[in-house]
Amino acid sequence: MPVNGTTEVYGILGNPVGHSLSPAMQNAAFRHLGLNKVYVPFPALDAGAAIAGFKALGVRGVSVTIPHKQAVIPFLDAIDPVAAKIGAVNTLVVNGGQVSGFNTDWLGANAALKELTSLAGRRVLILGAGGSARAIGFGLLEEGAELTLASRTPASGQALAQALGCPWLPLDDAAGAAADILINATSVGMGKDAAMSPMPKAALANFGLVMDIVYAPLETTLLREARAAGCQTINGLAMLLYQGVAQFERWTGLNAPVAIMRQELLAGMARR
Repeated sequence: MPVNGTTEVYGILGNPVGHSLSPAMQNAAFRHLGLNKVYVPFPALDAGAAIAGFKALGVRGVSVTIPHKQAVIPFLDAIDPVAAKIGAVNTLVVNGGQVSGFNTDWLGANAALKELTSLAGRRVLILGAGGSARAIGFGLLEEGAELTLASRTPASGQALAQALGCPWLPLDDAAGAAADILINATSVGMGKDAAMSPMPKAALANFGLVMDIVYAPLETTLLREARAAGCQTINGLAMLLYQGVAQFERWTGLNAPVAIMRQELLAGMARR
């Protein structure tokens, strides 16, 4: 559908945002359902000025990524209780000049996991103590999972474990742990660390299901070794997909075309 005077505008706020697969994914969903909407990148350094601009220009919805997931919060008119608990926002809804903040990262992680398992009562070991680990951890608590956190830095790890009400382990001790689900919420396995894994190969037999939030590459060293150890595996594209599905549904009130969005993400990865 061509852009015209009644096209509703959505986008992604961050810096940088040129690498994001979200525009291709969301625009494919809009096209598939014949919606007069467009999703564009909003590269910006000043979160407050950006939100003022969204209000002034009538932008309807925005994804929020690095470095603004915490920075946008003081400029919101309302925040969802779970997003407030997480302390990070990745989704904005603009309605009548009011901006509300939500977090769909936890919904994306839970939906990815639920493709293969239930979550209530499951023992989950999360590696990492950053924003992704925090969102995933609080989301799993919403589903009744039992958490353990492991991280390299004691101060941040212990602080997050206290907030989650769960035990903490030094990352080097995680190899001796066992759980139903292992989640890598660190950056180990991407970029210059692509050949590395946050968990020794020999320890992977202690887990039934392994999820890696890294999606470039799609099959990380951790996932390849986990599959060889007999684990079920979930790659990072699943969380990216389902957090975007939750955003689409919040913005439109419609069921998202999940298969179309997944196909577009895979095509985008293939083009890289």
